[in-house]
Amino acid sequence: MKIQERTGAGAGRSAVPAQAGVGDRLPTPPRERKPALAALAVLLILVGALGATMLVLQAGDRIEVVKVTKEIQAGESVKDSDVTSVMVAKDDSINYVEWSQLGGLRGYKAKSTIYPGTVVMGQMFTKGTGLPAGKAAVGVALKEGQYPSDIKPGDTVAVYNVDTSSSSGDKTGSSTSTSSGGLIVDNAKVNTKAEDNDSTVTTGNLSLTLLVDQDDAAAVTRAASAGSVAIVHVPGN
Repeated sequence: MKIQERTGAGAGRSAVPAQAGVGDRLPTPPRERKPALAALAVLLILVGALGATMLVLQAGDRIEVVKVTKEIQAGESVKDSDVTSVMVAKDDSINYVEWSQLGGLRGYKAKSTIYPGTVVMGQMFTKGTGLPAGKAAVGVALKEGQYPSDIKPGDTVAVYNVDTSSSSGDKTGSSTSTSSGGLIVDNAKVNTKAEDNDSTVTTGNLSLTLLVDQDDAAAVTRAASAGSVAIVHVPGN
């Protein structure tokens, strides 16, 4: 009896359906291919490579040009100590002065002040005097005390006549003193500066070239020839 009961229980268990194996899975649908996106990716890669190539080619197409290292005043010529060479990208729309043309550039004058760091272009220079229209260059010799100690090319100055002259009077010995001093120019520009020094003694004398209006040039020249010019800094430096 016990054997039959076990057999019947086992028969009942065998009627339960077997579970699916672990490795059995539902089939997945095939992935959808997108050829348009792939083509776009390839196109972007090609464009990037082309752009990089163009940059390399442009960087290689460079020329050696003139660059100012020391200030060049209006009317001055270029000196070797005033310039250096620098490489720039070639651009036919820009009138660069190439380093190989430096020798010819020395025969020209600056039209206006050219400051350090400027890459030189042809239109900055002229074959003439280089002076701005309506201006004249006047040389003055100054003694110590007739100019500021820190005066330099490019400064804006006022020019004064500091002469005080005396004229003889009548036979009784009386005399009259007249002062011809006063402001001559209120807005002149220092163009060049040269100190009168030697290797052992500093005299304190100074020679300047001033840019003044042509109408004031005669008065400044007369005062300069008499040694009675003094200059002071004014706003505009």
